[in-house]
Amino acid sequence: MSVRISDHLIDPDIKPLLAILPPLVLTNETLTAVRTGILEQFKANPAPPDPAVSVKPIIVPRTGAPSVRVLEYRPTQAAGMLPVILHIHGGGYVVGSADMMYAANRGLAAELGCAIYSVDYRLAPETSHPGPLDDCYAALLWLKNNAADLGIDISRMGVMGESAGGGLAAALALLARDRGEVALTFQHLIYPMIDDRTSVSANPHPYAGEFIWTHANNLFGWTSLLGQVPGGVDVSEYAAAARAKNLSGLPPTFIAVGALDLFLEENLEFARRLTRAGVPVELHVYPGAIHGFHNVPSAPVTIAAERDSRNALRKALRP
Repeated sequence: MSVRISDHLIDPDIKPLLAILPPLVLTNETLTAVRTGILEQFKANPAPPDPAVSVKPIIVPRTGAPSVRVLEYRPTQAAGMLPVILHIHGGGYVVGSADMMYAANRGLAAELGCAIYSVDYRLAPETSHPGPLDDCYAALLWLKNNAADLGIDISRMGVMGESAGGGLAAALALLARDRGEVALTFQHLIYPMIDDRTSVSANPHPYAGEFIWTHANNLFGWTSLLGQVPGGVDVSEYAAAARAKNLSGLPPTFIAVGALDLFLEENLEFARRLTRAGVPVELHVYPGAIHGFHNVPSAPVTIAAERDSRNALRKALRP
């Protein structure tokens, strides 16, 4: 592992992650291999059975567009109408699937007594914006229209995502607000990828983004999603939520990010602007934490972040 200028700032309990993870290099040439590696890793480490939560795939049909696969997590002993989270996985818009959050979502559904629906949206560059967001909105609208049959309480329904999933979650909250068909009660954003301009900044943060999700990977991810070079004047706010001029009317927002994460400054700015638009915001910045630090579950900083996240979700889902 080469030494970077931010190396001395990394939480010592997080550093072992860098020693075992191979460098993530995303290009058109490596993309297939990276996707395959993630799938193989998931298959090689399956979560043990848990009778407390039922998990099943659901196909959401659409007219004139591909159907959307969604994974449903539901506590088996739950009674009555359940609060619900629409979850969107990360992966820089170009890798990953709903399946890779299987263990985390199953545990969350059991602990919070809620239903979770995780969207297997189409990936870029094969599907550029607005395709992935359309998939997420189709799942959200389907939940609203089928709430009674599903046994879910849409008056306690919010959206949650990590990284690119957080970016899609933030964009989905904007889209839901503007279309007026579905009312979200919260957005829960874990180091969200929300601003394409970060990837072409002439003055990048000197200490953020050196590990895991780098400037080069960020440029690849945004170029893939947009189908063009990022940073242009014509990028839609529904592709990059940080570009939205009006943030009023959005639901209460939780944002968590590591102090060494490439997305630090765009997340801080988004939180600042939300507060100025009258949106309740809970913001957490974790010292020494890099992008993906949740992959070291035993680290005290991860334990603290998970505690903060669950407390916020518990509050957001209560009657």
